Amino acid sequence: MPREISSGGVLVRRMRGRWWVAAIRPAGKPDGVWALPKGRVDAGEDPAATAAREVAEETGLSGRLDTKLGDVRYVYTWAGERIFKIVSFYLLHHTSGRIGQVPAEYAHEVADVRWLPLDDAPRLLAYRGEKDMAAKAAAVLSDEAL
Repeated sequence: MPREISSGGVLVRRMRGRWWVAAIRPAGKPDGVWALPKGRVDAGEDPAATAAREVAEETGLSGRLDTKLGDVRYVYTWAGERIFKIVSFYLLHHTSGRIGQVPAEYAHEVADVRWLPLDDAPRLLAYRGEKDMAAKAAAVLSDEAL
């Protein structure tokens, strides 16, 4: 079975006394389907660098790498072929950029970008593994506050 390796980012920002996470609505998905930015690791690219690149490409935001949160593993089917996929997720802290219009060159991948309350992300994100990563990010940030 072919393997696909990707990385994604849980980009967080503290606003109005709470943590928020940058989420995307993938192109072609209905309103209310929220996901974390992610994409394939390029040949020779560090997975953490991929996470930061994908966040910037898909949201227009930049972040400082904090820590690896974990891996999500699953199998999907593409063109009749089953593919084993691993996505490594990293916690990033927002450093620059504003959510607005999706960068034009990524509009075919991303329909919308929003800040979601991190506490609500495990309920609002569409995919189980990403819900788990948001919960892990909340736990890490809770530990940092102590």
